Parts: sequence; structure tokens; C-alpha cells
Amino acid sequence: MEDSTRVGYCIVAGSFVAFQFFFSALSPQLFVSLSPAYCTLPAVKQNEWNSRCVSTVHAMIVSFFCLYILWFDDAVNANPIWGDPWLVKLNVAVTCGYLLYDLLLLVRYWKTLGDSLFVCHHLAALYAYGYVLSHGVLPYFANFRLLSELSTPFVNLRWFLDVAGWPHSSWLVLANGLAMMVVFFMVRIAVIPSYYAQVYSWYGTLEYERLGLGVQLAWIGPSLALEVLNLIWMYRIIRGFYRAFCRSKLHKAA
Repeated sequence: MEDSTRVGYCIVAGSFVAFQFFFSALSPQLFVSLSPAYCTLPAVKQNEWNSRCVSTVHAMIVSFFCLYILWFDDAVNANPIWGDPWLVKLNVAVTCGYLLYDLLLLVRYWKTLGDSLFVCHHLAALYAYGYVLSHGVLPYFANFRLLSELSTPFVNLRWFLDVAGWPHSSWLVLANGLAMMVVFFMVRIAVIPSYYAQVYSWYGTLEYERLGLGVQLAWIGPSLALEVLNLIWMYRIIRGFYRAFCRSKLHKAA
């Protein structure tokens, strides 16, 4: 096993422990003193609050690295399949630790937090990212996938506003809903043609053949599964925003 792979697995373990600590200890202590709304919530809602805080922190960390790699990592952008994967592996390791933490959380609080779509998403992502960590392949495409985390803070803010009692017809809820819908579409749906155009451009090349059938399947299979999940979530977001917008118009008319 290469040293970079060992380091990657250590980062996965450290990421898992860090996010678990944030959920169990740091977030509760922080918001007990900072947010009166948090203290009034039942234990079930406090767990989801903590979970969404961890999700937001993870998304911000990963998104920063994704944008940096996309703009400045020439090796990865020059060879999307075999470019120097060091920084991408670091980012993927952090995400794998988060996904393992979140899977454990979903199982532990399945009655209140459980969602079969999230489980499918996490398992598909872990399967694909495992090859990135162990083989150091497909760094560009792994980084491209992680860009979808840019939409996560808006999704979580929507929940926080709802818990804080903001009416669905308020300007802040509608503005965040619009931003969430636009960003989610841009980073998860609009990029689908360009993503698969890149896939097609490398299909059949020597670099592609070097991957082997196992990595090729891990690349294409989870990608298609994630597209289906993103389309389902996009539909739900559009439907939710449309309903909130209609309620806002009715409220103003009344």
C-alpha cells in the first residue's frame, strides 16, 4: 500500500471521529449558549440541528478545496484520469469520513433522520470514492462530483429557517429557496452534459483502458445512480419552492 493511500485512510478515520465529535459535543455546547431557539427544541430536533450543522461545515470545507482544485490544479485538469490525485484524495478522504459518520447517524436515529435515498447516495459515493483513495484514479471526475456540495448550505439553511419559525411566505425563506433551487440546478443538473462529454472524450483511450473493468464500472455506475437521485431531489426542490411562492402570493392577496 502506498504511503499516500495510508495517509488517506488515516484522514478518513480522523474525519469520521472529528465529525462525530462535532455532532455529539461541540454543536450542542455551542448552540446552547448561542441560540435560544435550540434550547426549546425537543431532543429529536436538536439531533437534526446538530446533524445539519455538521453537514454544513463539511460542505464548506469540501467546496473550498473543490474550487481550488478546479481553478489551480493543472495536473488534475490536464489528465482527468491519471493526473496527480494528492489534493483530491485528501478531499475525498474527508468526505468518506463524513459519509461513514452520516450513515452511522442515519442508522442510529432511523425513525427520525432515516432516509433511504440518502443511504443509496452515500453507499454509491463510498463505492466510487473508494477507488479514488485506493487507486488514485479519476481525480478530476471525483472533484467534479464533490462540487455538488455547494448546494448543501442552502438546503440546510431552509431547515434552520423553518425551525426558527420564519413563515414560508417571508422574503428570507423565499430568497433562500430561490438560491437553493438555482445553485442545486447549476452544480448538480446543469453540469450533467459537460460531465458526460468529458467521460465520452476519454472513453476508449489508453488511459481509460488502463483503469480496468472494475474501476470503469465504479466510475459510470454510481455516476448514473447519483444523476437519478439528483433529478428526484431537484423535482422536490422545485415543487417546494413553487408551493411556498404560491402561498406567498395568497398571503399578500389576503
